[in-house]
Amino acid sequence: MKFICEKGKLLLALNSVSRTSVGRTTTPILEGIYISVKRNNVLFVTNDLDIGMEYTLEDVETIEDGATVVDCRMFSEIIRKLPDEKISLEVNDKNLLVIECEGSVYKLSTMNHFEFPMLPNIDVEKSISVSQGALKEMIKKTIFAVSVEENRPIFTGCLIEVADDELKVVAVDGFRLALRKLPMGPNVGNFSAIVPGKYLNEIVKNLQDIDDVLTISVSKNQALFEIQNCRIVSRLLEGDFLNYNSVIPVEKETRIKVNKNALQSAIERAAIFSMSAAEKEKKYPIKIFVSLGSIIISCTSQVGDAKEEVLVETTGKELEIGFNHKYLIDALKVIEDDEVYLDFGSAISPCVIRPLVDNKYTYMVLPVRLKE
Repeated sequence: MKFICEKGKLLLALNSVSRTSVGRTTTPILEGIYISVKRNNVLFVTNDLDIGMEYTLEDVETIEDGATVVDCRMFSEIIRKLPDEKISLEVNDKNLLVIECEGSVYKLSTMNHFEFPMLPNIDVEKSISVSQGALKEMIKKTIFAVSVEENRPIFTGCLIEVADDELKVVAVDGFRLALRKLPMGPNVGNFSAIVPGKYLNEIVKNLQDIDDVLTISVSKNQALFEIQNCRIVSRLLEGDFLNYNSVIPVEKETRIKVNKNALQSAIERAAIFSMSAAEKEKKYPIKIFVSLGSIIISCTSQVGDAKEEVLVETTGKELEIGFNHKYLIDALKVIEDDEVYLDFGSAISPCVIRPLVDNKYTYMVLPVRLKE
């Protein structure tokens, strides 16, 4: 095996696939990166058996076909630190991968490429196509609400589904819910997959803010993402996701319209007092009092107290309600509109946040019970 490639092209492949290489495992082959040279193309593969990635470099100067596996972390470190010139890679007669660039020469031990677990072939049951930029934006506006608790595994993933001619990405962790919709047009067909959040985070890093289309295909327990020169296969979560349409409140007793940046800044300042080091990281909720024309955001702990007033447009009743400040800030950070609606039912009912203009994004958060 021998080929010559520009450093920049190599890094394109490594920046994609190296994210799914396993580190420190009892199965060394899973720590490796599979490299195959065939007819001017070079294929790079990593696979941890739950998620795997392939990246193909086309129109490469290939000299001898072949394949090998080397330690992914070490290989990536070497390539990144080499000069920005063409790099020669060759497996020599001692079965070492020889990497040469200008005056630099490195030799890496190789592993048996026949033992490497290649990505499985997906028996496609359903598939959809969507622009990279659109899916990237949908994931970023929802994935922060994925649960990190393993006691309810189904909530550690994002639901990606097509229903009623809309693509929907939903995340929920038991305290909050984030929903992003995208019109898909008629006759797309139904589609549903629950992708683990930790894998979706890696997938989104391979998406660009462009209109180029990617395809998502699903089998019984796996999903295939095809993105230009990249293929990603991820394990799916099995089970019934939350019926999210039934838990988002339709009725509201109180609505405020507020400048998003002003609200976010006020919450962030008040939240300085939400955590007391003197009490071993005990968290205090922020309190929001809604009145006509303004809201008062406050937080009191053993180290002090804060009070912020923000001007709003209020419709409905006065209200006092408590929240975990992080849940509010997470949603406000991803909303791009200048103004948002906050809809309330009662002091113990969920709050629903929606942008004024973008009616395809909904965020719901449960309140915290305030002490009398």
